[in-house]
Amino acid sequence: MIEVDGSVKSGSGTLLRHGVSLATLLGEGLHMWNIRAGRDKPGLRHQHWQSVLSCRDMSRGVVEGAKVGSMEIKYKPGKEISGGYHDWDIGTGGSTTMLAMTVLPLACFAGEPATFHISGGLFQDFAPSAYHMQHVLFPTLRKMGIYAGLEIERPGYAEQGGGIIKVSVQPVSGKIEAITLTSQGEIREVKGVALCSHLKQIRVSDRMAKECGRTLKQRCHNAKIELIYDTTASHKGATLAIWAETSTCFLGSDRSGRKGRRAEGIGSYVANSLIQDINSGATVDRFLADQLIIYAALAEGISEYIIPRMTDHIEANSWLVGHVLGRFGVKTEMIGNRLKIWGMGYHR
Repeated sequence: MIEVDGSVKSGSGTLLRHGVSLATLLGEGLHMWNIRAGRDKPGLRHQHWQSVLSCRDMSRGVVEGAKVGSMEIKYKPGKEISGGYHDWDIGTGGSTTMLAMTVLPLACFAGEPATFHISGGLFQDFAPSAYHMQHVLFPTLRKMGIYAGLEIERPGYAEQGGGIIKVSVQPVSGKIEAITLTSQGEIREVKGVALCSHLKQIRVSDRMAKECGRTLKQRCHNAKIELIYDTTASHKGATLAIWAETSTCFLGSDRSGRKGRRAEGIGSYVANSLIQDINSGATVDRFLADQLIIYAALAEGISEYIIPRMTDHIEANSWLVGHVLGRFGVKTEMIGNRLKIWGMGYHR
């Protein structure tokens, strides 16, 4: 059984989500305690609880202690990983993208294509944006032989949720390929989406996009930002996401709205975050840097890319893949801002 102390490093939910994913792929039990011990509300939240149950569902496994608020679980996956259609409702504004990222590695090695229909929150702080997944993560994963797509069926925001995404994944042909991104290349274009729901009367999408575009233009970046005024969401909300495609890589930035956060402030923050990552010479943005680690650890060969800066999630994910997969030769190394990951060449 794999033993993981959930308070290690940042004590975040990423240890739980990737821990359950890796245990399922290896077909080994997982005992995890002190789950999310470093957070204001420790233990399983709704999205973490559903992540565990979803891995259980896909492998026909069993789990003990999986309930909201629990700080300890024992999980035993089944022998096979099923693709097909899965419909999960987090029941709150909990992150649909976090749940999708938990089961995505499983779907890569399922016996058939998989489709996930997930209800909950799509845009909130401290969680991947659906637009970032759609326009940055998935295009980068294609370079590794992973083909996945995301459709936003209805927006949903924290805390109420009510959003819906559909994620489709093709099984990997053979093994995941290592990725080498050692040069940022030339920026080809910057695109984005300014989305708000039930806020057209105060022009939130226009204001976010205008300030974002103005800030980017000061740094010689022209952006094409699509304006969306949605009326299908169950409540008011807003988000802004932008992404840059270079000759070699993708980098993105995003931020969601909340009470007291002005549209212009969101626009400025998103633009400046992308500018900082571009100016660092990185080949991945601050979010993609940790999201790629699990795939690089599973891949065949050595992956290498340049991060903007070290984060808690990079440290946590690097520690976890070494802890769980180190016996298969997986290790990580930081040389300056260059992250190298030795993969295990996983296959079913």
